[in-house]
Amino acid sequence: MFVATLLCNPDTPVLDPALVDSLRNAWGGGAARWLNPGIAAEFDLAAMPANRWAVWTEVQALGVDLCLQPAQGRRKAMLLADMDSTMIRQECIDELADMAGVGAHVAAITARAMNGELDFEAALNERVGLLKGLPETVIDQVLAERITYMPGGRVLIATMKAHGGHAALVSGGFTAFTGRVAAALGFDEHRANTLLAEGGRLTGAVGQPILGKQAKIDALTQITARLGLTPAEVIAVGDGANDLGMLHLAGSGVALHAKPSVAAQCDLRVNHGDLTALLYLQGYTADDFAAV
Repeated sequence: MFVATLLCNPDTPVLDPALVDSLRNAWGGGAARWLNPGIAAEFDLAAMPANRWAVWTEVQALGVDLCLQPAQGRRKAMLLADMDSTMIRQECIDELADMAGVGAHVAAITARAMNGELDFEAALNERVGLLKGLPETVIDQVLAERITYMPGGRVLIATMKAHGGHAALVSGGFTAFTGRVAAALGFDEHRANTLLAEGGRLTGAVGQPILGKQAKIDALTQITARLGLTPAEVIAVGDGANDLGMLHLAGSGVALHAKPSVAAQCDLRVNHGDLTALLYLQGYTADDFAAV
C-alpha cells in the first residue's frame, strides 16, 4: 500500500479539492483525507502509478507538491536535518563572506558545491580561507541581523518530540551557528564544523576532520544506534549534494527547496511547502501540531 500526499505553501492555500479528487479517481485511490483544508491532503493507493513524475510536473506548475511513499512505517521516530537553506533561509558562510567583502565570490563557490559540481571539503577550505582576519564578533552580528528561520521548523520539531521523537541538526556549516539554531528550534543535539580563531579573529582554517557528506551518514548511523533505532525510522531533510547520502540512507529523505540536481535524485521533493510538509508526509494533521 502507498500514500499520495498533496500539499502547498501554507501562506498560499491553493490545494483545490477538485484536483485531489481528480487525481484520486485517475489513480483509483482511496478516499481523500484532508490533513489541513486547502493546504494538505492524502489518499491511499494499491500500486505506484507509472505516470507519477509526469503528474508531479503538472501539479508543480499549480504550486502543489506531490509525494508518493509506502504507507507502512512513514511515521518516524527521529528527524535529521541540514541547517543552511533548510532549517534557516541563508547560507551562513555566504553571510560571513559578505561581511568580509567577498560575498559574491564565496556565494558562487557555495552554489557550485551544493549542486555537486565541486568537492565539498576543498570548496569549504577555499571559502573559509577568504574569511581570514575577520573579527569573531561578526558571527554574533550575522546571527542577530541576517539569519532567519525556515517557516514550520519549530512546529516540526515540537510535534515530533511531543510524539517521542528525537531531533538532530547536522551541518556542513559551523558550530558557532548550529549551537544557536539548535537551541532556538528545539533540537536535541547538533554537529557541525568548527571555525578556528586566534586573538579574536578567524584564522581562515577549519577544525579537522571536516564534517561533509560522509559525516552526515555517520551521524545518522551513530545517533540511531545510540537511541536503539534503525535508519528506516528516520526522516531526513536537506537541499545540497552533501546531504544526498543521509537522504538516501534515511527511511524518508526529503529534498526541501533543493538544488535541481539534488532533487532529481530524491523521491520525496518539496518545492512549495515549508517544513510542516514533513509532518504531513508522516500523516500528521494540522490538529496534531504542537503549540509553539
